[in-house]
Amino acid sequence: HSSSPFVLETSQNVAKMRAMARRSVALLSLLGAGMPLASGVALSSSNPIRKVVNMLQSMQKKVVEEGDKSEELFKKFKCYCKKSGGDLSSGIEAAEDKVAELGPSIEASVSKKEQLDKDLVAHKADRVSAGTALDEASALRAKEKAAYDKAVAENKANYDAMTKAVTALDKGMGSSFLQSRFAVVLRSYVSNSQAVEDTDRQSVLAFLTGTQAEGAEYSPASGEILGILKQMKDEMFKDQQDMIAEEESAVKAYVELTGAKKKEVAALSKAIEEKLSRVGDLGVEIASMSNDLEDTSEQLAEDKAFLAQLEKSCSSSGSVHEVEKKARAEELLALSETIKVLNNDDALDLFKKTLPSAAMSFLQVQRTSSTLRAQARSLLAQARSRQLPQQRQRLDFIALALHGRKAGFDEILTLIDELIVSLKVEQKDDDDKKEYCAAEMDSSDDKKKGLERSLEDIGVAIAEAKEGIETLIEEIKALKAGIIALDKSVVEATELRKAENTAYKQLMADNGAAKEIIIFAKNRLAKFYAPALRKGASAASFVQLASKRGAPPPPPETAAAYTAKASESGGVLQMMDLLVSDLDREMTIAKTEEKNSQEEYEEMMSDSAEKRAMDSKGLTDKEASVAGMEASVESGVSEQKSTGKELKATEAYIMSLHAECDWLLQYYDTRKTARADEVDSLEKAKAVLSGA
Repeated sequence: HSSSPFVLETSQNVAKMRAMARRSVALLSLLGAGMPLASGVALSSSNPIRKVVNMLQSMQKKVVEEGDKSEELFKKFKCYCKKSGGDLSSGIEAAEDKVAELGPSIEASVSKKEQLDKDLVAHKADRVSAGTALDEASALRAKEKAAYDKAVAENKANYDAMTKAVTALDKGMGSSFLQSRFAVVLRSYVSNSQAVEDTDRQSVLAFLTGTQAEGAEYSPASGEILGILKQMKDEMFKDQQDMIAEEESAVKAYVELTGAKKKEVAALSKAIEEKLSRVGDLGVEIASMSNDLEDTSEQLAEDKAFLAQLEKSCSSSGSVHEVEKKARAEELLALSETIKVLNNDDALDLFKKTLPSAAMSFLQVQRTSSTLRAQARSLLAQARSRQLPQQRQRLDFIALALHGRKAGFDEILTLIDELIVSLKVEQKDDDDKKEYCAAEMDSSDDKKKGLERSLEDIGVAIAEAKEGIETLIEEIKALKAGIIALDKSVVEATELRKAENTAYKQLMADNGAAKEIIIFAKNRLAKFYAPALRKGASAASFVQLASKRGAPPPPPETAAAYTAKASESGGVLQMMDLLVSDLDREMTIAKTEEKNSQEEYEEMMSDSAEKRAMDSKGLTDKEASVAGMEASVESGVSEQKSTGKELKATEAYIMSLHAECDWLLQYYDTRKTARADEVDSLEKAKAVLSGA
């Protein structure tokens, strides 16, 4: 921030006046008495004193006008000082308040962010712990379910075998039961069960194997065996009910545990997402406030420095103005007193007697040195009347020199030549300075406009980058949610596929067992009613299987002969064939559906894996894009800051250019014209003194 043009120009004028004074003093020392010349000149017909008075009055008028103009400029400058100082003071006060507010705000935001970071660490650890507990509970439940299913299946098979045995004994068909597969199942249970007492085990095993304990004869309708079996059946039923109750209780506890853990995981995930968003917002807020604090602090320092310089310039301009105002008043006083002296009645009477009047008839007088000096002074006075106050001193010094009588005209002419050369040098300096000022102002204005456009472009780029970051963050959230949903659907599909496969295997096992029983039953009937229809593949009966362990004794003879139901057995055999056919068809359909379901599941898993890979890649790319755009925003903010500083420096340089050049550009033409008039007057005076 430079000094004002008002102060600068005054200092330059004082320096020039001092240099001119040194040359004029040298000129005055050479001026001596007048020298007579050969040529003559015609005297003016007007009163010489009247011309002097008119010139003094004209000078007085111009001094007043210049004083009024100077006072007007000074008032404008003081107004500028007052307005600019007030605006700067208000801006400084606002900046100080803002700096005082930003510091605690930044500290509070940093503290909040640190606490949120700690909360995030705790939430993530809790979520991992809850997930681990959920996985462990699921694994334990699966293990318990498998054990339960196995125990229930075994108990059901044993219970069914026990039911068949009791029914057979009640109906007196113990021998036929011993030939069935249920007898094998029941024998295995009785042999291995710890719940059966040894005496009961021996009795039941004797019944099942068809032997008599301790060599006694076996009776199939023994009430003791039937009672033992019924008691065992009741105990098996009770055990099965207890297992079902325990399983239901375990399932209920598992459902409650998994529900609570899933709610905990969901709540923790939601809290993590919300706090991550808050952490991001706080990070942006802290960075923004930090940049704002730095910019405000720098602007505050610059404003304080400029205010101090402005106060200094405004203060000094007042003292300079008072000095000029006092000098102008003294000049007006001198002019007024001079006019008063020359217009005095006594002086006018004396001038009428001593000076030639307009009525005198002579046309020519001898040209003397005094006449030439007077003519030269007249020419200089005319030139002086057209010049600014700060430019009059040189002509005033020449005029004073012409009043002297000590030096000849040759020395005076030499000094006049030197003065003309000095004026031309000054004009060339003004020309160069004008060209320099115009070029610098144009280039500085162009640079300022370019910096302003750059700041605008940077601001737009930062805004677009921030908008892009927000869009990418939303897309990242959507991708994460999509991946979570995809993983969940894969888990659900896997569980469904497992359930379907388990059901398929169970169906195939059940249908196979049913088919085997039907074929066995059919062969048994065919053996009696239609031996030719009996299938060789199923010829091995349960009795034959049992014979491997020791064949039972032959059954007792029936009470009486009876007639075989051959005609009715044909319908039963056909119905059994239909049942086997239905089972085969159902098993074929189940195999096809299982194959199709497995292929669809594998295709779905492949598509899901491909989609997850693509989503994961897209997520990584978008996160990288967010990081890149955030770096671009930081770079843009830094560039914006440096460009802003450069713009301020350019504006300050433009202000200094205006302070240096405005006065010259404003008064260039006036100064040039006045200087040309001064040169012209000096040349005319030189011509007069040279006798031209």
